[in-house]
Amino acid sequence: MTSKVIMPQLGESVVEGTVSRWLKNKGDRIQQYEPLVEVSTDKVDTEIPSPASGVLLDILVAEGETVRAGALLALIGEPEEAGSTGSRSSGNGKDHDEMRAAYTGHVTPVVARMVAEHDLDLSAIRGTGRGGRITKKDVEAYLAGAESRPETEVPAWEQPGEGDLFKPTEEYLPKPAEKPAAARPTEPAARKPERVHPVEPVPEGTPGERVQLTAMRRSIAEHMVRSKLQTAPHVTTVFEADMSAVMKHREAHRAEFASKGVNLTLTAYFVAASVTALQAHPAINAEWRDDSIFRHNVQHIGVAVALDEGLIVPVIRNAQDLNLLGIARAVNDLAARARSQQLKPDEIRGGTFTISNHGVSGSLFATPIIHQPQAAILGAGIVEKRVTVIDDAIAIRPMCYLSLTFDHRIVDGAEADGFMMTLKRALEGWR
Repeated sequence: MTSKVIMPQLGESVVEGTVSRWLKNKGDRIQQYEPLVEVSTDKVDTEIPSPASGVLLDILVAEGETVRAGALLALIGEPEEAGSTGSRSSGNGKDHDEMRAAYTGHVTPVVARMVAEHDLDLSAIRGTGRGGRITKKDVEAYLAGAESRPETEVPAWEQPGEGDLFKPTEEYLPKPAEKPAAARPTEPAARKPERVHPVEPVPEGTPGERVQLTAMRRSIAEHMVRSKLQTAPHVTTVFEADMSAVMKHREAHRAEFASKGVNLTLTAYFVAASVTALQAHPAINAEWRDDSIFRHNVQHIGVAVALDEGLIVPVIRNAQDLNLLGIARAVNDLAARARSQQLKPDEIRGGTFTISNHGVSGSLFATPIIHQPQAAILGAGIVEKRVTVIDDAIAIRPMCYLSLTFDHRIVDGAEADGFMMTLKRALEGWR
């Protein structure tokens, strides 16, 4: 009996995943529950086990493809079953191999039902979804006759997606309409400004190596560009905090926490102080929506964790309900599982505020990019002894620069500074 390998829903809010690596090749034998394929969702990689023992008869989704939960990934059975699986992808009499030759995308169950009900050929429908996917609206438009075939059908090789690397040959170019002679301009046309610093390719033969983008690196790049350049106007305010009280408290309680299996890090103090400041300034614990600003009533704090291949932000949920011990334990647990790639997809989603403790690598201060759709992100620099003035006297204290980068659509400078002052007082007055 042939068994289907289905893309699972890896979390409540995770609706699709990317096949990052097949652990078996077509024709390989595999045991039930043996890891078969790695699936990437955002920055989390998850191994999908085989649902049955047998031979991997067919791989239906290639590495690098993104499909929705419920999509058919592969078929497992015995070799003699390979020719009689009877797999139908559209219900129109074409088997899976024939359909993939015509349309290599993936469809939702709703689209699949519509295709089967109306006996449609997917290759005849123009997909407007991401990556050319066929959506429900595309099928409805096709059925309504909204798409009409051109009088002269243009071959596929004459239809580039974008750019002018390949231009259609003259046979398929539209004939330009006759235009009346334009009047001679009385003023010279404005010159197109030239680039001051044109980008030039690296000369051939230059020593170096090409590093392929990982799924995590690509996800980070897309998220940062979208946040910084396309979504939120970023503003940063910087404060300095005297960490004497925190350092004294930490030194007095490190052994106690260690006896309970918890490493008391400075990050735990930053999380606890942030909860206090967020409760006093709820405008910071918010997100921008098309028609409103949504303020959260709970504090789900994301803590950035640096990995060899990139950055990941696991979330401490309901941090407002935890004491310092509970926060420190959560920080330890999430950081350890992030580094061992044991996080679940839902554990990096749903944060309402993020902290980047970049000081662990020696950084004085930074201006982190907001983790969308949140309103702000806190950066904590290294704690080091510096000369400061206290009551008109020069003193040496463990000081720390704290930066808040915030979305100016949601928060103004006065509110952001108020948040930072509350945070500063919470740290400096720690008991």
